[in-house]
Amino acid sequence: MSDEHPHSSHGSPRKKWLERLSHLFQGEPKDRNDLVEVIQDAEERDVIDEDTKEMIEGVLEVSELRVRDIMIPRTQMITIRRDQPVSAFLPMIIRSAHSRFPVISDDKDHVDGILLAKDLLPYGFGLTAEPFDFEKTLRPAVVVPESKRVDRLLKEFQQQRYHMAIVVDEFGSVSGLVTIEDILELIVGEIEDEYDELSTDQPSIRALDERRFTLNALTPIEEFNEHFGSHFSDDDVDTIGGIVMHGFGHLPKRGDSIELSGFVFKILQVDRRRLIQLQVTPPEQRSNNEVE
Repeated sequence: MSDEHPHSSHGSPRKKWLERLSHLFQGEPKDRNDLVEVIQDAEERDVIDEDTKEMIEGVLEVSELRVRDIMIPRTQMITIRRDQPVSAFLPMIIRSAHSRFPVISDDKDHVDGILLAKDLLPYGFGLTAEPFDFEKTLRPAVVVPESKRVDRLLKEFQQQRYHMAIVVDEFGSVSGLVTIEDILELIVGEIEDEYDELSTDQPSIRALDERRFTLNALTPIEEFNEHFGSHFSDDDVDTIGGIVMHGFGHLPKRGDSIELSGFVFKILQVDRRRLIQLQVTPPEQRSNNEVE
């Protein structure tokens, strides 16, 4: 009778996978596709579970992304004007349920600092007799270029203990913002908290300007049709994100665009499983020479 432990069998899926992983890092370096293949093979052999596989793939994805790929666009930034009284911006803070807000002095290219919602508590509960003053409450705004690698930014977030950065283009104009949560969601999936449900009370379709709108990808097709006077069918899918996904035939990437029945849909936010946020330009509002 063999003394060999059953789990040390040469036929063990775990051992075979570890041997392949060990071989991967020996000799000449292999490319990313080889590593992904090993990870997928490990999941298929039940060496790791699906969540672990997706987390590892998320880490690999982060290493290849730039800040421009994950930032919240300038048009979707929720900001506070420095000349506003607390009574003017407090309702917006409560509705958004965010914890940090860029404070601007003139426009979004002039960010003076970051206001933390918790810094307003002393003024709301009578813990201080002093009037609210931005000079005493603003935190410095960290500025990063669009081209910065996401993995390096995550390390800076951890080392320097800040959670939000303002993103600028090569000309110094603000193009968006990025938070540590945006990066972590690439690795572990969407992070939801007790306030996310409240956000559904906000309009699912919002105007960016006279030509473009943003909308939640889970917006029901019936609601979309009613808003835009369109005639998309809900026989096969229920949401406008489903219509867009069907149009692509696969899960598109951030920044991808597609035209469906005269509507131009651009992907603003997407995770590894589903579409999250879309931009839409209706056909009657597009100029003849506009190309998204």
